[in-house]
Amino acid sequence: LVKAALTEGLADEWNRATDELCTLYRGWSEEGCGLLITGNVQVDRNFMERAGNVAIDGPQSRDSLCRLENFAAAAKSGGSLVFMQIGHAGRQTEKRVNKHAVGPSGIAFDDANPEAPSDCTTRALSFREILDIQTRFVQAALVAKQCGFDGVQIHSAHGYLLSSFLNPLANQRDDSFGGSLENRSRLLLDTISEVRKAVGTTYPVSVKINSADFQKGGFSVEECEQVAHWLDLAGIDFLELSGGNYENPVLVTGSWKNPGTNQSSIRREAYFLEFADGIRRALKNTPLMVTGGFRSKAFMEKCLTAGDCNLIGVGRPLCGGMHKVCKKLLAGEILVLPEYEHSLLFPWWAYPLFLFKIGAVMKFALQQMWYYHNTILLAAGKETAYYRNFWHFLKVRSYDNNKAMRLKELDCEGYVHRPQKK
Repeated sequence: LVKAALTEGLADEWNRATDELCTLYRGWSEEGCGLLITGNVQVDRNFMERAGNVAIDGPQSRDSLCRLENFAAAAKSGGSLVFMQIGHAGRQTEKRVNKHAVGPSGIAFDDANPEAPSDCTTRALSFREILDIQTRFVQAALVAKQCGFDGVQIHSAHGYLLSSFLNPLANQRDDSFGGSLENRSRLLLDTISEVRKAVGTTYPVSVKINSADFQKGGFSVEECEQVAHWLDLAGIDFLELSGGNYENPVLVTGSWKNPGTNQSSIRREAYFLEFADGIRRALKNTPLMVTGGFRSKAFMEKCLTAGDCNLIGVGRPLCGGMHKVCKKLLAGEILVLPEYEHSLLFPWWAYPLFLFKIGAVMKFALQQMWYYHNTILLAAGKETAYYRNFWHFLKVRSYDNNKAMRLKELDCEGYVHRPQKK
């Protein structure tokens, strides 16, 4: 069992690791997972998916390194290993951080946020900037190794920068980084190659990738199988399979059709597993991790025994409290992990809306906010919010707004006010 990456939002105003992160991961280290993967550590503070992300941007001070060392030590205190997930938000940059995102092309991310000002933009990265991003991933991986993390995971899923280069809807470049699948994969594969050269052959390097974007004309399952073959040849240590992006959030809903479609399949276990068969065949030497929807011990054992996957990622069941649910599952004390997402309480007037697209999107957002809120409580050493109500949405929005307003020494402008860099 692996604790899959979950956004934490707990970094300080300089995007350094904090005592709250140590508290959270010290608790998760006791939960029974053999490996913990951190939330998305950003390689550029100007392009983060959340204002509270940890970032490794440029040379790190001794204090920043000590904070990361403490973070790694806390995550390993219960006997688990810890990998640092590293990434770049790209066109999904949080607009409160930076109104002007970047991507493979100047195609904006549609997040349907009514609060975002009309002057939010996305511009295409230059060739020089793409090479700089590769260097940033290398630097972050070296820092992770230096600070005691047991490996790194390169984030190329969920619509973030490396993922968007794979997506022909987002990547319409006409140079060596666009067009054919080989070209669209170039940034990911070159980044892995450079990271591997820097950290050495014995330091684990994994990748998280979408099985598909689940958008018409987007990155397809067949393309993923080919990229998986190339990743296998590149010698990565394991491949994690997920899916979707925040324009079509299958990664949370489990539905790979229109998010407004009312389907019983949303409750199905391991909703990305059916796409793993061809991807697994493409992997000759690389273990496969599948994340998304696993809950019952019987089904997990069935998948592992059948060779459907080698590692099972879990995330949301760990956000309801430090109850050692994975340890209990492995010991046979419980047979099913908690399904908090199916027990959330919503305002009475919201339920009819769930039949329509706007309602499904709202439900997705409210579920996310509840998990975010509980993560904040767990990091503070507090009891989690079992009553799971609508107001967590407002609390987390206020928390993230305050985080964005307090960011220091940034070279960009977000849509919340903060002091300008001197």
